[in-house]
This record gives sequence, C-alpha cells and structure tokens, in this order.
Amino acid sequence: MRAFFRRNRRMMLVLVLLVAGGMSIMAYNEKDKYFEIAKNLDIFAAFYRELNTYYVDELPPEKLMHKGIDAMLEETDPYTDFIPEENLDELKFMATGKYGGVGVSVNTDSERTVITDVYEGGPMDKAGVKPGDIILSLDGKDIKGLDQEEISRMLKGAPGSSLDMITKHPVTGAQNTRKINREEINVKAVSFSGITNRDIGYIRMTQFTENSGELVQGAFAELKKQYPSMKGLILDLRGNPGGLLDEAVVVANIFVDKNKTIVSTKGKVKSWDREYKTETSAFDAHIPLVVLTNRSSASASEIVAGAIQDLDRGVIIGQRSFGKGLVQTTRPLPYNAKLKVTTAKYYTPSGRCIQAIDYSHRNSDGEVEYVADSVRKSFNTVAGRKVRDGGGIEPDDAVEPTLLSQVAITLLRKQYIFDFATQYYYSHPKIAAANTFELSEDDFSDFLKYLDGRNYSYKTRSEEALESFQATARKEKYYEAVAKEFEALQVKMKHDKKQDLLKNKTEIKRLLEEEIASRYYMQRGRIEKSLSSDNEVNEAIAVLHSPERYQQLLK
Repeated sequence: MRAFFRRNRRMMLVLVLLVAGGMSIMAYNEKDKYFEIAKNLDIFAAFYRELNTYYVDELPPEKLMHKGIDAMLEETDPYTDFIPEENLDELKFMATGKYGGVGVSVNTDSERTVITDVYEGGPMDKAGVKPGDIILSLDGKDIKGLDQEEISRMLKGAPGSSLDMITKHPVTGAQNTRKINREEINVKAVSFSGITNRDIGYIRMTQFTENSGELVQGAFAELKKQYPSMKGLILDLRGNPGGLLDEAVVVANIFVDKNKTIVSTKGKVKSWDREYKTETSAFDAHIPLVVLTNRSSASASEIVAGAIQDLDRGVIIGQRSFGKGLVQTTRPLPYNAKLKVTTAKYYTPSGRCIQAIDYSHRNSDGEVEYVADSVRKSFNTVAGRKVRDGGGIEPDDAVEPTLLSQVAITLLRKQYIFDFATQYYYSHPKIAAANTFELSEDDFSDFLKYLDGRNYSYKTRSEEALESFQATARKEKYYEAVAKEFEALQVKMKHDKKQDLLKNKTEIKRLLEEEIASRYYMQRGRIEKSLSSDNEVNEAIAVLHSPERYQQLLK
C-alpha cells in the first residue's frame, strides 16, 4: 500500500511540473529527497502529538515508538536492527564473544529447568555444578513456570556480582545451596582442535569474534608442533554464523600469502567502499586444506570459504553455505542506543556477491525471494574454475547432510538421551578416552529398558505424507473411492516403536556416546567423539589422503 502511494505521489508531481512549465520528466535529486524526509518527519511528529493528546486511553510512548521503528525495519533486511541500551550486551557478545554470567546452558520445560552444558573453567564449573543438575531457585525466587529467556536473563549479570542458587541432584534428589560469583565468560572461537586419522589436523571454528584469527593460527601452530608429519588440515566452519569481517581476513591470511585480495565491499556511501588484502606472509601457504561448510555457514565464514575457493587455495566440502553477502555497520543513536544497519555488499576475490536473498525487491505480498538460479552469473577462480554468485558458496565436493530419524529426534526432544547419559555418568566413575569410548550391548539394552513405559510417540515422515494425502483426497472428493486401499496402506505402514529403535540403533548409539562423552570431557569430548562418524570429515580425510583427487577438485 505504501509503495502504491509513493508511486502515485511521484506521478502527481510529474503532472504538476508538466502543466506549470512544460518541463521534461526528471528523477528526484538529493534536495527533493531530503525535503520529503523533513516533510514526513514533521507529519510524523504532529501525528504523534495529536494522537497522544486526544486519544481516549493512555498510550505508552516507548512501546508506541518501538512499534514505529519495527514497522520501518520491516522494509529492510533482517540484519538491520535497532538496539536499545538495555540490549547492548548482545551486541558486545556478537563482536567479542564475551558476556557477564555463570557459564551454563539450560533447558526449560513445564516441569523443570535442567543444566545442559557447563562452560569449562567458568563459575559453575568451579562451583562443582554438573550437567543434569536441576535448578530450583535463583536469588531466592522459585523459577518454576518461568520461561527460558527469563531464566537466562537471571543467570547473566555484571562480572563480580553474585548469584544464590539452589539445585537438586538428578539421581539422589539432594538439594544443594551455592553462591556463584559471576565472571566475564569468553566463548572461545576455536571450540576444538586436534588430529584425526593420525595425520590430518582438524580445527572447528564457531564464530568470528575479536582475536579469533589469532586463536586459529595458535591452534594450527600447536598441531604442527605436536604432529610434524601432518599431511593436511580441515577447517570446520559448519554452523558458524560469522561475525567480524576483519577477522575473516586474518583467518584467510593464515593460508594465503601477502597482498592478496580476500574481500571487497561496495555500498551507497562510495567513500566507504574498501578492498581488504592480506597484510602478512601466510603462516602456511602450501599445506593441503579443506574447508567444511553447510547451510548454517554464513557471513564471515563465507568470506573465508569464498576466498579459499576463488584463489584455489583449498577445497570446499559439504553443503552450499547460507548466502549472506551483506555488511553491517553500527551507528550511534541518542540515549546510548545503536542502529545496526546494512551499509554494503561484499564481494569475493573473483568479484561475485554470494547474497542469496534479494531484499531490495519484494513481491506483491511484500515477501522477499531467493535469487533464481537462472539469473546467477558465472565468475572464474584464479585457475579458471567456474563459480557462481547469488547463492552462497557451492562446495567443490558436495556431501549430502546427515538427517536424523524421527525416533532419534523424538528421543532428543524429550530429553531421554540426555537423562540416560546423566544416570550413566553417576553409575560409571570413568570411561575410556572420548575418541575410543563405545557403549556396550548391555549398555544399549539398559537404554531400551530405561525407555520402557516412557512416551516417545511420534509420526514418521511417511505417516505425515499419508495424512497430507488423505486431507487432500477428502478435499477433492476422491477419498471415498480409495478409502479401502488407503486404510490397508495405513495398516502396513504403522510403525513399531521398538523396531524403530533397533532399526536406528547405530544412530541412537552414536548420540548416546556423544552425550555421555561430554559429561566426562565436556564440549571437547562431544566433538572428539563425533568426528569418527562425521560424513563430511571422513570425506575430507579421504580427499586429503589422495593428492590426485585433491588436485583434480582444484582444476
């Protein structure tokens, strides 16, 4: 509707000009634009003044203004945002990976709030809190009935402040009262580094925050020191949402020599356009390199992957990345508020922008759409390989993502795998190293017994498809003709939950082993245990072990 009025307003202006002086049609210049802004701001201020003065009920000013801001932001992309002073900690966390708190993750449902992860070396870890502990109260307040966002807010706070907490032991039921002193929690950009398959290095990077490039290089240097015969490196950027552009350039510089363009940015303010080049000699410009990506690899992750691909420095394996080719800048607002605004698009060394969604054009419903494959343009890497814009970074070696079965999803959602791991932890004082730990057949049988009497009902994807067919057939009045066949098919497809557990035993056993490993070795243990069954990691190892295949992918 607003677009309609804008179009008609411009048409009326043109008609007035033609009648008045026979002038030719011309576009608004900057003076016209700023006049329109000033005029509409005057109208907006007068409108609010009259509404606030004469409306029958009281109108909360802050709430009303925020709704106006939110309405304006609907015309932009989802990365442009208004950040009030009370939410600046979130902005700080995105840039630095630091926040004030106690170092735990929690899961809340209608019955309980359970600690699911404890940050190694954090205040909760120092106080002896374990995953599985149930929180009863925080600072004397019973938390039953509070949502997860409210509980997370209560756990956070200024470093040095204290938190009184009562927890319940998940097995014995004993209550424990603790006073926890909050600290500055620094979520590490490198969540794990190690060696896999004896001679392939592996580094998992979770975000691009301050000094994250230095952390990646430090982890790489340590791997080279410990394993001098290392034949290749896997840089895992799966699930990494990005962060600071400068840090992406630093990470690329670890593998790319000095004075190479990694990314360039172009926007409305031409004086802000910039080309980012590597500033130092590469830490290692020759080691065979694989970068792992998936649909959740975005922004700075795509800058690194795009540069490595365009410069033919390494092989990209996994799935196509998210496709966020937009750059945000933070601008100050009155009363310590901030505007995080998209100011530019970024371009990889070959000149392509990998932005997948075109927010500048909307359909008649106001919805945005993905860039169609038919309009995506081709570019060339340094070696002449074809790469395309407009849809994220496409892998050189695509690997289908691993999808969990419905029964596994249900067991995770209902916290049955988590709760069994808690029981296992308290009945087994120690286990083997994370990468060699395996559940025995007796252990898996214990898990099946644990599930007896517990509700883990679910619908398979086939059942959901069948129900959808039934609804459509009824709507189109075909159902009566096929009712008998449909019911027979429904009986044949009816799943046996116990059989589903056995059919998906390997997958469920893997999830149990990863959760249990995390109880003894924390996040590092979970990751280390997962590597042996990780399809993308195994494909990367195979490629790095075959120089001929590695080179073929780069041609």
